[in-house]
Amino acid sequence: MLKKVSLLTLSAVSVFAMHSAEINVNNTDLELSAKFDIGQVNEKVEPNTIFIGAKYLNVDERHSDISNVDDYYEANFLMMKNASKDLKIGLGVKLNHTKDFTSAPLGVEAAYKLPIESSVPFYVGGSLYYAPRVLAFEKADNYLEYRVTVDAEVIKNGFVTVGFRDMNTNYESGNVEYNKSFYGGFRFLF
Repeated sequence: MLKKVSLLTLSAVSVFAMHSAEINVNNTDLELSAKFDIGQVNEKVEPNTIFIGAKYLNVDERHSDISNVDDYYEANFLMMKNASKDLKIGLGVKLNHTKDFTSAPLGVEAAYKLPIESSVPFYVGGSLYYAPRVLAFEKADNYLEYRVTVDAEVIKNGFVTVGFRDMNTNYESGNVEYNKSFYGGFRFLF
């Protein structure tokens, strides 16, 4: 019986283990995200290839077209592949939501390890997500998001990141730039 309880506890801990966590900030915005590596809890899936995650973004009107900005919530799914030794590419889908905007954008992501001889590895990355009208719900017309990042692995599995994001929540009544800003932060892998 104790063996079964221990196995169930270990499985539950593995399911809720945070495989990556990220915090990004600038002078007015806060972004928190987490991704879980499905390969760490399912032996039939190769590790570091399939991820599910969540994101929360609290932004200020200084980086937006609207004066009363609602919080942004997101659930996401991503499949990644090593295209070469230093290049990873992926395809993903998100479900994002603000007060009266919901969409399910499809996208691509990439990360490249720069060929720099240094004790600190550097990576550049980017993503592009788009939801046309058919994947936009409530009062949404479409959604477009792109990001560019530069990461430095200052300690093993600990990264300092600098990036730029542009998120457009376009409504049936008009286009809205939800957030357009530079940010910096940390990303940790577990």
